[in-house]
Amino acid sequence: MESNDDAVKKTQLVEARARNISHNVRCIECGSQSIEDSQADIAILLRKLIRDEIRSGKSDKEIYRKLEDDYGETVLYTPKFDLQTAALWLSPVLVAGAAAGVWAYNKHKQKTNVHIMALNLVRGVPLTPKEKQTMLDLLTPPPPQRTASSWWRSWRRQ
Repeated sequence: MESNDDAVKKTQLVEARARNISHNVRCIECGSQSIEDSQADIAILLRKLIRDEIRSGKSDKEIYRKLEDDYGETVLYTPKFDLQTAALWLSPVLVAGAAAGVWAYNKHKQKTNVHIMALNLVRGVPLTPKEKQTMLDLLTPPPPQRTASSWWRSWRRQ
């Protein structure tokens, strides 16, 4: 009777391990289902393969490695974290960080521009037209200096 109970426990253990592994393996034919949920022929064969591998004494990691070697990394629902997947997962964070940085820089630049601040202070103050013109001449920022690219454009036009 004890050997019968041991056989039942061993069968239940194999079944539990097989279901756990099958839930983490994508059906190659269906793509969106695990092989545990799929009824495709390949999924049935893979479930049988997993049970046979468990009965032969292989560990879960060895079974996952065999499936990955035979069918590629996409068969697993949890891909390895390497440089390629890190770039894939971190790129939205980097883009959002860069956008936030540009936005913060522009806000800071907008708030700290001395000329704009001075012009805002002068608004609403009663001044004569000559005083207004003098203030505008003093407070208007100088024109931007020519950069190499604008020099290059003007030279190409000639």
